[in-house]
Amino acid sequence: MKYHVFVDFDGTIAPVDTTDLLLERFADSSWQEIEEEWKAGRIGSRECLVRQIDLVRATPEELDDFIARIDIDPGFGAFMALCRTNNLATTVVSDGLDRTVNAVLKRHGFDLPYRANQLSFLGGDRWRLSFPHARSDCRALSGNCKCQFADAAVGHVRIVVGDGRSDYCVSEQADLVLAKGSLARHCRTLQLPHFEIASFAEATARLAAWLEEQAAQDGHPEMRDE
Repeated sequence: MKYHVFVDFDGTIAPVDTTDLLLERFADSSWQEIEEEWKAGRIGSRECLVRQIDLVRATPEELDDFIARIDIDPGFGAFMALCRTNNLATTVVSDGLDRTVNAVLKRHGFDLPYRANQLSFLGGDRWRLSFPHARSDCRALSGNCKCQFADAAVGHVRIVVGDGRSDYCVSEQADLVLAKGSLARHCRTLQLPHFEIASFAEATARLAAWLEEQAAQDGHPEMRDE
């Protein structure tokens, strides 16, 4: 049996929404009005992010110094060890910023494939956001449509770890969801197969137990938790 784990970044690997932190530090306060439009469902996340990033004023040095202070969930390392031990393919899928995801993962020693929105420097203190992983048929109008990556994992058992709206659609395609925040409420509402978690320590314990159950059912006792 092949497995593929899709892990959200903001609010999941990083316990906070790092894009919101960046906007609080470097953008005009009107970014919050745009955020309310998105929360009310009047705009999609793609339009929301474009308009918000247009408000950011920061040099690359200022931005990178800020990103260097972002922490991750302390249990993420143990979760990744479990995935490696059991040969679970893992991809980070984020509707946030590639510059943030890449820098934070590398600083904490994780060399993982990731898919995120592309932040480009325009010169001075200006930035532009583009969406290499957007899809015109995305129901949530997300910058990064995560469903396409689950679609491509043909023949794999698909596991999603996430916390929010950008994970809703992909969770509906998953064989198992490890859910925080509003994603947990979404899974409860739709009765999707899931475990509610508050941290990666809980995610690791839940996934290890679930893998052992799958191994027992499939007659593969070599599955291990570490």
